[in-house]
Amino acid sequence: MSYSYVIINDNQENVVNIQSLADGFHNFRLVASANNYDDGLNCILEHQPQLVFLEIDPKDKSSKLSLSLINELYRYLKEIPKIIVTAKNGNLALEAIKHEVFDYLVAPFELNEFRKTLLKFEKSVPSIAASPPRETEQKPFFVDNDYPVKTDPEQLTICIKSYGDYRFIDAKDIQYFQADNNSTDIHLNNGEMITAFKTLKHFENVLPSQFYRIHNSYIVNINYISRIHTGNAVCYIKNTTTKLPFSKSYKGNVDQIIAVISSSGYLEI
Repeated sequence: MSYSYVIINDNQENVVNIQSLADGFHNFRLVASANNYDDGLNCILEHQPQLVFLEIDPKDKSSKLSLSLINELYRYLKEIPKIIVTAKNGNLALEAIKHEVFDYLVAPFELNEFRKTLLKFEKSVPSIAASPPRETEQKPFFVDNDYPVKTDPEQLTICIKSYGDYRFIDAKDIQYFQADNNSTDIHLNNGEMITAFKTLKHFENVLPSQFYRIHNSYIVNINYISRIHTGNAVCYIKNTTTKLPFSKSYKGNVDQIIAVISSSGYLEI
């Protein structure tokens, strides 16, 4: 399931920070951002996101950002998005609670606290997966499909279609994706490489959560990572000599990979 969000903050550094952290969670999608009250209100009314990061103690007072924006939303919307308030300290927490905000984050934002907030948000939203399963077969995902798939890679089949040729690949067999201009090379665990005529960005938007973007040129399947060397900024692929670089802009995703791997069945020596 994909969740849309909007960032309303007068501090561009905070906007980039929030987006970078959220990019580590593949089911959250930024639809717009704004740096003042009026533009922020218009963004929410236009896109009607499920989640809003709202700064209420702006550095630029002329931006007029405050909790009053929440009151304004009730004039126009039947359903108010979840509001995560951001501020430079906790001085406005009590007032925020009175406005029934979903959560309160203090800048600079830390990954652990950010993760807790997003996990709590996901838990609060009714899940499609919670519905009784239907007795139907898993249909393959075509790479020319423009809609998010976000399914279990153990069940997902990717179909690469080209001029009447249908090539079926189990997502669980994919080690990593590599960008090649406007096409993408798909590297499998048997050493085979298949080219799909879709951009890496397309795959990033539709693949399930076990796939992480770590570089402008690479998406990796977390199940095939054997080692991460943060000093050299590389990820190692299991049972191969392949090393994939990761860039600073995707460091949040790499931190998330480490957190996921170490969350269960893990012994550090």
